[in-house]
Amino acid sequence: MLKNRLEKIEFPFDPDKNKGPKAGTIGLVGLGLIGGSFAKAYKTRAPRFKVYAVNRTKSTLQKAIDEGFVDGVLDENTIPECDLIIISLFPQAAIKYIEENKQFFKPNTIVADACGNKRGICREGFKLAEDEDFCFIGAHPMAGTQFSGYDNSKADMFTGSSIVLVPTLDSEFDITSKHEMIISRLRTLLAPIGFGEYRVTDAATHDMMIAYTSQLGHVIASSYIRNPLAMESDGFVGGSFRDMTRIAYCNSDMWSELFLENKDNLVPAIDSLIGELDKFRNTIGQGDYDGLKKLLEEGSKRKEKISSNE
Repeated sequence: MLKNRLEKIEFPFDPDKNKGPKAGTIGLVGLGLIGGSFAKAYKTRAPRFKVYAVNRTKSTLQKAIDEGFVDGVLDENTIPECDLIIISLFPQAAIKYIEENKQFFKPNTIVADACGNKRGICREGFKLAEDEDFCFIGAHPMAGTQFSGYDNSKADMFTGSSIVLVPTLDSEFDITSKHEMIISRLRTLLAPIGFGEYRVTDAATHDMMIAYTSQLGHVIASSYIRNPLAMESDGFVGGSFRDMTRIAYCNSDMWSELFLENKDNLVPAIDSLIGELDKFRNTIGQGDYDGLKKLLEEGSKRKEKISSNE
C-alpha cells in the first residue's frame, strides 16, 4: 500500500483562509497549455505578482505580454528576481534549461518542473541544485485538457485539482526540515493558483502511478480510435465513445518522449490491461453470463469505491 506522505508535513497556514503573499515574482519556462495556464492564473487571481516568461515561439510570448498575462521576458537579467521558476517543457529540454541557467538563479529560488515523468528530471535537478544555492523540487499538476498550446490555456485550469510534489528520489524517504521548508514556501507561492490538494511522494512512485493514471489512458484512447470502425461511426457516437477517445488528441512528440522514458512502468501497465481484456474476451467468447456479470460488477464496485475517496 502506498503511503500518503502529505500527512507527515505541517504547513504554516490554512490555504482556505490564507491566500498566500500579495505579491511575488514568478518565472515561467514554456507557455504551452500548462505554462500559459500558470501565467493566466497568477495575473487573474493575484495581479500584483510579476510574471516573466520565455517561450520557444516568440509570437506566443508576445501574445501573452500583449494580453497582460506576462510582464516581460525571462532572461539572465530577470531570472535573478524570481522567487519561483516553473519549467513546463519536455523532460530533456527542462534539464537543459536548468543546466544553462543555473548560475542566474538567486539563492533559495525554488525551481520546479512540471514534467510528466519525474525520475530523470529530478535526478539531474537535485544534482544541479546541490552545486548551487537554488532549491529544486519536482511538481506535477494533475490537470489539463486533450488540447495543447497557449491558446487552450486558462486561468482556472488548476482550480481544485491536485498537484504532486516530488522532493526526493529516495523511495524510503522521511520528510526533513529542508523538505518542509521548500514545500511550505512553494505552497505559499502557489496559493493564488487554487490547487485543492497537495500530495508528496518520491520520483519512482510518481512514475509508477502516472504510468497507470495518465499514460496508459492515452495508449488506450489511441488504440481504441485505431479500430477501422471508428471511421464509420458517424451517427453512432454517444458519451461512451467521446469519453474513450477524448485524449486521443495529443502532442505526439511529448507523449512519445514520456512513454519511452517511463517504459519500465508503462509496459507492465499495458500487460495488466491486456490480461484484463483477455478475461473479458474469454468470458464473452464462452457465453459465460455469470462470469461476465461478475467481472462487470467487480469493475463497478471498484469505481464506486475510488469515486467515494475523490
